[in-house]
Amino acid sequence: MSKLKRDVVVIGAGPSGLTAARDLKRAGLSVAVLEARDRVGGRTWTDVVDGAMLEIGGQWVSPDQSALLELLGELGLETYSRYREGQSIYLDPAGETKRYTGAIFPVSSATETEMNRLIGLLDALAAEVGAEEPWAHPRARELDTISFQHWLRQQSADEEACNNIGLFVAGGMLTKPAHSFSVLQAVLMAASAGSFSNLVDDDFILDKRVVGGMQEVSVRMAAELGEDVRLGAPVRTLRWNDDGVTAVAEDVTVEARYAVMAVPPNLYSRVSFEPPLPRRQHQMHQHQSLGLVIKVHAVYKTPFWRADGLSGTCFGAGSVVQEVYDNTNHGDSRGTLVGFVSDEKADAMFELSPQERKAAILSAIADYLGPAALDPVVYNESDWGSEEWTRGAYAASYDLGGLSRYGKDQLTPVGTIYWSSSDLAGAGYQHVDGAVRMGHATAARILSAASGQGELAGVAAGKG
Repeated sequence: MSKLKRDVVVIGAGPSGLTAARDLKRAGLSVAVLEARDRVGGRTWTDVVDGAMLEIGGQWVSPDQSALLELLGELGLETYSRYREGQSIYLDPAGETKRYTGAIFPVSSATETEMNRLIGLLDALAAEVGAEEPWAHPRARELDTISFQHWLRQQSADEEACNNIGLFVAGGMLTKPAHSFSVLQAVLMAASAGSFSNLVDDDFILDKRVVGGMQEVSVRMAAELGEDVRLGAPVRTLRWNDDGVTAVAEDVTVEARYAVMAVPPNLYSRVSFEPPLPRRQHQMHQHQSLGLVIKVHAVYKTPFWRADGLSGTCFGAGSVVQEVYDNTNHGDSRGTLVGFVSDEKADAMFELSPQERKAAILSAIADYLGPAALDPVVYNESDWGSEEWTRGAYAASYDLGGLSRYGKDQLTPVGTIYWSSSDLAGAGYQHVDGAVRMGHATAARILSAASGQGELAGVAAGKG
């Protein structure tokens, strides 16, 4: 087993951990990044399946994600627009497909009025509560102890409107049933994207993709860090006191002044902390969990839907596949659709055999786009819930009452251990942009602490 001495040990080589390590190294501190997987990127993963490049994990960039956009520029990565020309498809509660353009589904005037009213209410709450400290709002506990599902139905008797609004947060973002998380958690989701209106506008929230794939962000940062990144090195034990930490992985031990836990909160318990973390941390982590989603890619010889005047964008709150988008790669002559099967719908799909599940999912996509959707040349399901070093998607959220109760402490260091992931972000929460923001913020906090301790002048360049 090799032994290293560094100023900072970073646990997790996703966008947040690598951003923090990159900032710290540029500031003159020595770093070691320990990653359990055999790859970098965390919940971003660009893989080739049966000859098709697929974005298994996070992939989209929206115009407000300035931290990510700046990093893409630094790394020399280009973006391209998601295909969205033509009409979208809405599957109504009766199972009828309707073509439409614009952001609002083709519903009755009464339902449209209710949807717009609910969006307005949520926009107002998002603006009032904000993304950075939602737990500090005077109404935080009130909004955090009622489920999003129940609140929607308190506001409106229109079931179609409630289901459609719920779709954007429950299925589309938190990937949990709307009865399992609070209004405050939904408002945080909206505020982190700038507004609820942004959240329901797929042209905004799913604007662009990265040429070569989003994982390339982490690949290029890791290349800058070189041998400071160790793969296949899950940290089993983290010994800590006020003077520093010792991270014990399978083939390497790192002694450091500071540690960054750059993994989702549900994985903190995979590490044995010696001594144990404070009670407040133990309690808080038990109230945070990731959702469940199956991300489905279906690749076709051609993007057949475009010839029919369709964008490939489809929504149906009652469908097994609640969202479908054109996910064709830059410069690819083939057509790719991506669909999402979330929360309890994913539970139902996992009760089927793989063959039955594939048939049911493709049938649901065909309900939107016709029988040509039944015959892809490449089909792939990504199930982050079964990933050993993730165990869910897309990011952690609190159960009822958890955000107002524990949110103020989620970034509090323990000794010299700092917490950094998109799960803990305000702006950019749940997105790569949030991971990058957290990485920058965590590095800045460590640099401030080191400066306050007079350590920056004596950093151990070339420690080994």
